[in-house]
Amino acid sequence: MRALLKFFHIATGFELMPGIVAVIQTFGDRINFHPHIHVLMTEGGTTPDGAFHRVSRFHDEVIQEIFTHEVFSLLLRKKLIGIPLVEKILCWRHTGFNVHSKVRAQTRREAERVGKYMIRPLLSLKRLFFDETAGKVCYQYSRHGSQEESMDYLEFIARVTSHIPDKGQVMVRYYGLYSNAHRGKMRRAGVDPSHPPIIEDELNYVPSKGWAEMIRKVYEIDPLLCPSCGGQMKVISFIEDPKAIDKIICHLKITFQAERPPSSHVIHQELLVAAEEQGEYF
Repeated sequence: MRALLKFFHIATGFELMPGIVAVIQTFGDRINFHPHIHVLMTEGGTTPDGAFHRVSRFHDEVIQEIFTHEVFSLLLRKKLIGIPLVEKILCWRHTGFNVHSKVRAQTRREAERVGKYMIRPLLSLKRLFFDETAGKVCYQYSRHGSQEESMDYLEFIARVTSHIPDKGQVMVRYYGLYSNAHRGKMRRAGVDPSHPPIIEDELNYVPSKGWAEMIRKVYEIDPLLCPSCGGQMKVISFIEDPKAIDKIICHLKITFQAERPPSSHVIHQELLVAAEEQGEYF
């Protein structure tokens, strides 16, 4: 929740309240331990005045970076992990953190389909059978059950029972616009919570401000500040054709002598050192 709120603030400049349904899942296709979170959320959120600002594009890399730091910050505050281990994990090519936001629900039926997938059970009885000859429990997984794994009955029982939530543990959670508290508050005020006024932000505005804000935060340089007059620049379009780019550079007689930016490992180390000095973690 905190990672998504921070992303919306970076992307739009507003403190938005989105509607979020989050489902905690602990299992993978093989009934193995694979903790992850499925989120069904609105494409944007409301400002304090009740207007809904739509965010049409999500930057998975930015959300992943924010979410990674939020998780490590929580673990550090609870003293469940040390800074040396955090630095070591952040140096890995694959840290284990991943964000995927390419699935879109355009209709109510599609949203229901996504919701059913989010709360699906950990196994399918149609894919489960017992091999009497080998005395093994077999489970088919992957797409259309194309792969199969065999295990003894004790391991099967251990896998299944390890995913039973603790007593009182809530696996489906509602935040923001979808929370009962917010919806009840809006109804008492005589406002229909399902029909807020929608403001369509410019499509180019959200991504351009997102990457510019991240560059300012990391490198302390404003990429949209004109080096000649000091005025604020605005992205009009992106030119991706290499021939067109070379032609423009040649016409303007521009030469580059770019310095290599610091690696992500150096940036993470600087952030951790600064956080340790201030008694905070990011």
